[in-house]
Amino acid sequence: MYDVLIGCIGAFCFYFVCLAQLLSAGFQSMENLAQSENSGRLIIVAYRLPFKLVMENDEVKLIQNSGGLVSAVLSLVKDQESAAFNQAEKIQWVGFSENTAEELEGQSMANESFQAHPVFISDETNENYYEGFCNNLLWPLCHYFPSLARFDDVYFEAYQEANQLFFNKLDEIIQPGDVIWVQDYQLMLLPELIRQKYPTNKIGFFFHIPFPSFELFRLLPVHWRKMLVDGLLGADVVGFHTNDYVEYFLKAARLVSGYGNKLHYINMSNRIVKVDSFPISIDFNKFNEAYDDPEVAAARYEARQSLKEKIIFSVDRLDYSKGIIHRLRGYQRFLERYPEWHEKVSFVMVVVPSRDTIEQYQQMKSDIDQTVGKINADFGNIYWQPIIYQYRSMAYTEMLGMYTASDVALITPVRDGMNLVCKEYVASRKDSKGVLILSEMAGAAAELGEALIINPLDRQDIADSIKTAFEMPEEEQTKRMEAMRERIQSYDVFAWTNDFFTQMTMLELEHERLRQVFLTTKGIDAIRQAYESASNRILFFDYDGTLAPIVPDPAQAIISEDIKKLLTEIARRDTVVIVSGRDKEFLDKLFADMPVHMIAEHGALIKMKGSETWQLNESYEENWKDSIRPIMDLYEKRCPGAFVEEKETALAWHYRTADDKQYATRRAQELLWQLKNYIQPELNLQVIDGSKVVEVKKTAFNKGTSARTLVENGEFDFVLAIGDDTTDEDMFEALPDTAFTIKIGDDLSAAKNHIRSQEEVFHFLNFMVSSIGE
Repeated sequence: MYDVLIGCIGAFCFYFVCLAQLLSAGFQSMENLAQSENSGRLIIVAYRLPFKLVMENDEVKLIQNSGGLVSAVLSLVKDQESAAFNQAEKIQWVGFSENTAEELEGQSMANESFQAHPVFISDETNENYYEGFCNNLLWPLCHYFPSLARFDDVYFEAYQEANQLFFNKLDEIIQPGDVIWVQDYQLMLLPELIRQKYPTNKIGFFFHIPFPSFELFRLLPVHWRKMLVDGLLGADVVGFHTNDYVEYFLKAARLVSGYGNKLHYINMSNRIVKVDSFPISIDFNKFNEAYDDPEVAAARYEARQSLKEKIIFSVDRLDYSKGIIHRLRGYQRFLERYPEWHEKVSFVMVVVPSRDTIEQYQQMKSDIDQTVGKINADFGNIYWQPIIYQYRSMAYTEMLGMYTASDVALITPVRDGMNLVCKEYVASRKDSKGVLILSEMAGAAAELGEALIINPLDRQDIADSIKTAFEMPEEEQTKRMEAMRERIQSYDVFAWTNDFFTQMTMLELEHERLRQVFLTTKGIDAIRQAYESASNRILFFDYDGTLAPIVPDPAQAIISEDIKKLLTEIARRDTVVIVSGRDKEFLDKLFADMPVHMIAEHGALIKMKGSETWQLNESYEENWKDSIRPIMDLYEKRCPGAFVEEKETALAWHYRTADDKQYATRRAQELLWQLKNYIQPELNLQVIDGSKVVEVKKTAFNKGTSARTLVENGEFDFVLAIGDDTTDEDMFEALPDTAFTIKIGDDLSAAKNHIRSQEEVFHFLNFMVSSIGE
């Protein structure tokens, strides 16, 4: 029998479950990537090693910690075929060891399947790093207890030092092709440290606790919060438990580091980061099958014989985030309001010791002890004890016995990243009986809607839910329980890791699609040959950053005479289209005397060659600007030097001319976030994060739709498009596969080729057309 620290709750057990899942179904999702002969190893990095290092006969042995990590991995990895990791190699695990380097010197740190790599941190540094920055700052801040957070420069210095020590250990072992999976809030700086030295290795990160709203995250000093966000963005895939946490992080990435996102993809210019929710789960079969285990059955029978008619069960480690006091007060209200249940209910509450050498936790335990004593004194008698309270760890079979004997599982955290106890309870109920009462503040509440969802701070809500649970017919219990069990079974811990590594696979495919291929002499020559051999050509050119350089004052961005002359020569024999976000007046001023088509305001207005009038896109609808203009006007007033431009079909907030560039960038990120959250889908408006401009326009048209219409209306045998902005991506993606698409700069793009700067545009075009006479 082994002790279980509340089944699989807590950050340490998260790691155990993560790796077990990773080595099963996760492999299958990546089989189309590198196969065993060419693939690298899996490296897990977590604060703790999942083993105890025990000295026996002057040798170190890896002893499995409670939670069953090693046995789970061994059972899962045996039958894996076409794995994404090299099965000939052991799984590498980097983690902190309480042993000293001297104690482990010369010792083998491996067993049959794992190679442990201990990280040695001095006691003083570890105290300020783990107990300090991690547990006295990040933990309370992320669990919405800012008053308990301690901001100390020494803490952050230790956090940086410890993350560097983890990297130093990784640096000793990383090989080409290795996949590194970093775990949790203790190592937020590590992905970026890895990325800087090993830019081609795949890196994943999973955040096991809640990521706080930006209003709480911004309490961190500016330098600290930027380092934490940038640290996580060093990973390829960043995972959180819920969509709420994802959105909170994406807002922090935008407002702290200036990175926007598109469908949870963050474009870092030279690579993409995927941020998504992966609700961690449990080994459903393990808990389901435990119902029939003889020891569990015996524990269940004993509980049923010794306790009252109705049994409530809860188990948590000692922590202020678990809502234990609120739970007791809710139960107290139940006993006050519903006296008919006196002497008919037993509330078994187990609290597992945690950090109880710290004064704050000692006080918490004292408050719990006193509250339990008061409730038992006020309502109990010599024959009945309303609360059976124990402060200890539970044996696994004992815990499963209580799960399966109880009528109600009462789980009331005031904030919890996921909470696996509720999933363990549901998975263990093979009889489909029992009622789950679950806090809406737990991440699991988003998945387990059939539970009785309560506000943990509302005593009456808890009391009423207990009464509802006791009176719930078995038929309804079964209906609710079976729905939750089916959901957990279909998205168990194995599906969780498969999901995570599937996203990593998809990201690699996206990188391949958007890879940067800079034009070489050979590539330019191939385009020239295609141009020469074609008889009906069409060429699309963005304006700012393509035909004209980016300058502080947009009004001064004027095309050079050399490019204008070259374009005129090309337009005499080919179809040339200027595709810009500029307004029609600006384009008319520059190009009215040239034989070119013009597309203004990102496709809203079109002027055909030889025409005197501009045509408004038939999909355009009026009467939307009045609701957006006041927001932009407010940000214009807040940011000296910024200004609002009202185009015929769009509104643009320019900040290239702002007095304080850094301040303006922050305001731009806030404006983008506010607009994207303010604008309702039915308005059909698009928010564009351009080059030093935030623009709003209708979604019915863009550069891509306009370019595609022109191509489809002509039988062109050569199509070329050049652009530098995010809005040009619509054009690159809309044009046919045979088109030559070129992105200016090194940002990731759907364009097939890149050239490095706007200055190279003239030389490229001049070379392309040089062999053709007028």
